[in-house]
Amino acid sequence: MSAASRASLRSNRTRRTFPGPRRAALLTAGAAAAALTLSACSSGGTSSGGGDTNFVLGKDGIATADKGERADAPDLSGKTIDGKQLDVADYKGKVVVVNVWGSWCPPCRAEAPGFEKTWKDLKGKGVQFVGINTRDTSTGPALAFEKAYGVTYPSLYDPTGKLMLRFERGTLNPQAIPSTLVFDREGKIAARSLQALSEEKLRKMIAPVLAEK
Repeated sequence: MSAASRASLRSNRTRRTFPGPRRAALLTAGAAAAALTLSACSSGGTSSGGGDTNFVLGKDGIATADKGERADAPDLSGKTIDGKQLDVADYKGKVVVVNVWGSWCPPCRAEAPGFEKTWKDLKGKGVQFVGINTRDTSTGPALAFEKAYGVTYPSLYDPTGKLMLRFERGTLNPQAIPSTLVFDREGKIAARSLQALSEEKLRKMIAPVLAEK
């Protein structure tokens, strides 16, 4: 084999180690889709259990505040996605679970069945679930979401996120979608999660607040 032929063969082998245009395009598209999946349901914001905060972040990602260290829940009132009027303050005396969600959010879809099952099991024990639907530009997708996943508890319609902004910064405020908060019977914020919850984690989050006297 001539020197020219050997050089040509080495060149061809080198070129074959790189993906072709179509494969490169697929890899790029796949990476973009993965990044979108990871970031689409986050609204930013950071907080922790250190500094001047009055809560502790557990290893399970659930932050809790002791009695006497809890912030008051803000005014959460307005129209629900089915056009009714709702004021979370009317549930004072019950443990209230507030879930911030959007029909466009994959983790929200994943956690919805567990939330509905837990709600059905606990509503007779002094627990009230309330959703806050956000970033849906109309109520149609939100209503379709509830029908698809059999969600029966009410959800306030908050397309611009104004209800989320009513929570005081530095407290157990919602900072992502989904976020879940547990209010104690006095209407104070006792626990928070900034991630999708399995049914097991949701029950674990509610149980200590429900057990309080």
